[in-house]
Amino acid sequence: MRLIAQAIGTVFGIGYLRPAPGTWGSAAGLPLAWAFHTLGGFPMLLTATAAIFILGVWAATELTEGRSDSDPSEIVVDEVVGQFVALLPLSYAAWRMQLPVTALWPGWVAAFLLFRLFDIWKPGPVGWADRRHDGVGVMLDDVLAGALAAVGVMVLAGLWHGALAL
Repeated sequence: MRLIAQAIGTVFGIGYLRPAPGTWGSAAGLPLAWAFHTLGGFPMLLTATAAIFILGVWAATELTEGRSDSDPSEIVVDEVVGQFVALLPLSYAAWRMQLPVTALWPGWVAAFLLFRLFDIWKPGPVGWADRRHDGVGVMLDDVLAGALAAVGVMVLAGLWHGALAL
């Protein structure tokens, strides 16, 4: 079971890439999110997000059991899930409007950058979740960072397509 937890937690070894394994994990989330959206639209990406979150909690719990470091840098499944959360508004918009999700590429760039910002900065509830020091905390801080990034993506889209539209 430990090997399975390691494969899930490190996203098949991506967590061992240096420097900045969290950024590598977030980057790995982009093509995975595209694949899930392409296979089944927003419902598939939402379902994958929930399923990988549950698997990630299990893997993070297994991999941190008995360790002093409760959130080792090689665990990057949390970054994948957080990146998925940041991309959910784009997936929903593309699915609802029947657009290719890649047509919203500026939003993907914003989602990536905002997610990395909130994951590193750890404002408010993101920092609280990070301080839990358990498998749920490992995953939850990135979900919350992804939620903040998702709100940021929606605000930027509203500004771009509303207030700034000519």
